[in-house]
Amino acid sequence: MKFIILGCGSSMGVPRADGNFGKCDPKNPKNYRTRCSGILMTKDENILFDTSPDLRQQLLNNKITKIDKVLYSHMHADQTHGINDLRVFYIRNKKTISAYADAPTTKYLKSAFGYCFKSFNKEYPATIKLNKLKNNINVKDGNKKINIKSCSVPHGNVNSVCYKIDNKLAYISDVSNIEKKQYNNFKKLKYLVIDCLWYRYHPSHLNLENTLKLVNIFKPKKTILTNLHSDLDYNELKKITPKNVVPAYDGMKLEL
Repeated sequence: MKFIILGCGSSMGVPRADGNFGKCDPKNPKNYRTRCSGILMTKDENILFDTSPDLRQQLLNNKITKIDKVLYSHMHADQTHGINDLRVFYIRNKKTISAYADAPTTKYLKSAFGYCFKSFNKEYPATIKLNKLKNNINVKDGNKKINIKSCSVPHGNVNSVCYKIDNKLAYISDVSNIEKKQYNNFKKLKYLVIDCLWYRYHPSHLNLENTLKLVNIFKPKKTILTNLHSDLDYNELKKITPKNVVPAYDGMKLEL
């Protein structure tokens, strides 16, 4: 079982669409970042976390040819607007893909991408079945069942869903704060994949200082920083973080 970080860039990616790398060195391949998305791959199922606008290229880059379920974190464009790229998996299997989202995200998806969930005719059938998000979702891994727990965390003026996989890995791509009452959800982890937008303050995201404060509280074995803005050069960021805290890069594989 493994988790792949398909994309680790912030909302405009690195480089931006205009070619701007910001403070990132374009000579380092790890500074090329698509928008945030991840995938859990078990022996039986591939579970996708968010449908980044760069989803097609992410799947091609990682040779992923199967999607069984999709778990959404929140409604923002950089987490949802690649949803149409799921259509090919319906065409391959003639089976709707199960997706899970909280109430605000469900409302947004049905409004913006209604054609994905409702059949209009034989040529354009519904490709996705949108389900109410559960507190616990079980997926198959051979003879084992893997539990994925969901919990809501603040992300500026909306909430974002964090997913904890088998009590080993927490994926929190977009978060501005974690309340004390939720701290126990994030302790004793092998991997903490967490938002770290840039160095200065941002109202909807953690910056490096606040991310490291949480890392010191949760004490995971390893922390991977994601949702990285073009202000954060891979090598420069790695120099100033503790040894067990590293920047993510597209295609990074975490063995579970």
